[in-house]
Amino acid sequence: MRRKTRHQHENHERWLVSYADFITLLFAFFVVMFASSQADKGRAKEVSEAVQKALENGKMPSIAAILGGSVDDKGRGNAEMQGPGGHKVPLSRPAPKIRDAELKAVELQASLKLLSAELEKEIQQGKVQVKMEPRGLVVSLRQAAFFPSGEDTIAPETYPIIDKLASAIQQLANPIRLEGHTDSKPIYTDRFHSNWELSAARAIAMLNLLSGRYKIPADRMAIVGYADTAAIESNETEEGRAKNRRVDIVILNTPALKAEPPAVAAAITQKGK
Repeated sequence: MRRKTRHQHENHERWLVSYADFITLLFAFFVVMFASSQADKGRAKEVSEAVQKALENGKMPSIAAILGGSVDDKGRGNAEMQGPGGHKVPLSRPAPKIRDAELKAVELQASLKLLSAELEKEIQQGKVQVKMEPRGLVVSLRQAAFFPSGEDTIAPETYPIIDKLASAIQQLANPIRLEGHTDSKPIYTDRFHSNWELSAARAIAMLNLLSGRYKIPADRMAIVGYADTAAIESNETEEGRAKNRRVDIVILNTPALKAEPPAVAAAITQKGK
């Protein structure tokens, strides 16, 4: 006896399930996009969480997984914990901190403006020059105003000018370099046998004045004697030689400090904190 084959009824409405999922997902997508476009980030987060919660309560874990990363055993997404790349993404970024080097650069610019204003008369008279260089703030003291010819004694009448310089230095933690310079004319006296000795002696005299009279720590300062090797003008004219005879007070910035000996740089950096 031949059995009749019973044909199962084919469900032609299965596409509605996929279509409903697609419409729901599309709705959720536009809601999240709208919430993300709002200026109020706190409100945007509330809207996003509300949509996610509604999807979870509607027992649609597949869509909840799309919005919330992976789904745990309770059907809850974990995107709020993990986010892209597995890390929680903050809603707002902290304000950038000003680096120590940038802060010191700002301080040096303020000192440049202050000294330029307070020493305006001396600058116009050619006694002092104030300028900013890549290594820091440089104050040039002309020998004709501050030192008798061929000597390393600082003229007392220049102390009011140095008072203003010392006041600016005391407000900073930067290291100080005192650089002595001469012109190219050779010198040979009972005290100084060369321009090297004279330039170094003048730098030492300025160090002793700043540390003794103005109580600036000596370990913040260093002396250099350049003789006539770092001329700023031609030594062929008297005017040029007069500008070359000088003592530069250099307030070093952070990049220049890195070029100092490691022990000195470390000590000054530690004190500046």
